[in-house]
Amino acid sequence: MAGRNFLFVPGPSNVPDRIQRAMLVAMQDHRSAAFPELSRACLTGLQRLFRTENGVPMIFPSSGTGCWEAALTNCLSPGDRVLAARFGQFSHLWIDMCQRLGFEVEILEEEWGTGASAERYLTALRADREHRIKAVLVCQNETATGVTSDVAAIRAALDDARHPALLFVDSVSALASIDFRMDAWGVDVCVSGSQKGLMLPAGLGITCVSVRALEAAKSARSRRCYFDYADMAQAARTGYFPYTPSIPLLCGLRESLAMLFEEGLEHVFARHQYLAAGVRAAVREGWGLELCARDPKWYSDTVTAVMLPPGVDGARVIAHAFRRYNLALGAGLSKVAGKLFRIGHLGDLNELMLLGAIAGAEMAMRDAGVQVRPGSGVAAASECWRALPAPAGLGG
Repeated sequence: MAGRNFLFVPGPSNVPDRIQRAMLVAMQDHRSAAFPELSRACLTGLQRLFRTENGVPMIFPSSGTGCWEAALTNCLSPGDRVLAARFGQFSHLWIDMCQRLGFEVEILEEEWGTGASAERYLTALRADREHRIKAVLVCQNETATGVTSDVAAIRAALDDARHPALLFVDSVSALASIDFRMDAWGVDVCVSGSQKGLMLPAGLGITCVSVRALEAAKSARSRRCYFDYADMAQAARTGYFPYTPSIPLLCGLRESLAMLFEEGLEHVFARHQYLAAGVRAAVREGWGLELCARDPKWYSDTVTAVMLPPGVDGARVIAHAFRRYNLALGAGLSKVAGKLFRIGHLGDLNELMLLGAIAGAEMAMRDAGVQVRPGSGVAAASECWRALPAPAGLGG
């Protein structure tokens, strides 16, 4: 098919040409005297990205799922109780992992399209007078539904309850796109991956671990090997890995971090907020459709989940968009399978790239029988952006 594939799933995201060039390197010895320069540049940059002074960044050759498992098995013992909200497919999968690894999970069920309720966390923590809950889990950005939760409010709930539980945060589809503050929010383990806001191919599990979590890992009795924090931290002090890392991905990560800091993190977050506003305008004002996110306080700046009219098969819209218009859209998962499609708008993006995705989605919906007015989504998004001041990093 002529032209480029339009990749607008909420990860993997587009890899900028600059990062692709940085990854075109000859293989080198990962035990050489030169290697620590690369690894330390990545780890130092990640510490800055996580906004932490004392947290310890770690890079696992895995996906974010591997870092989920690392957080659980390093910091907890078999049978430990954890508290987690379930409000989408990825929060569900983390809970499922907890259960399969032998931890007891107190689940706060939420309507899909809403996020983690700080009030319900507070109630559960206050009720746990014996402090049986050893960790609190929350997804900062639920990719399946386009919902962002308030991590700072979850930390406030822990503080208000005077509860000593560790705070684990999944920031896979938020880090480097939506504000994250490890120290200010008292996060003990943050989990992320390379293929979203960091604009890299999949393959690196990116995590950061607090001093308190590392201390907990010393006495935790869960078995771990590949994902052992102690092995990783010990190797990192010398600038090496306990096993073979991906040299091209590390070179790409170093370049990604350089790009983010050149733009400025606050400008990166503002750009994502600005672009997301245009997508939401296309959906609601242009197409007259609803978002999966139930309220503006939940709106995600990295992915928008678009609810389709009853009787319209979302899988058909997505398949047609790919086959006919070379446009990749995200599918509905689990409870929302077939009911929606998702537009990912994170990483290396500008207005005109997103207008292409909106136009393609609009054509695919019309072909599937959805009665949206031709050009309405593009018009609404473009007028939204024209009315807003363009953030630094966009335009000349």
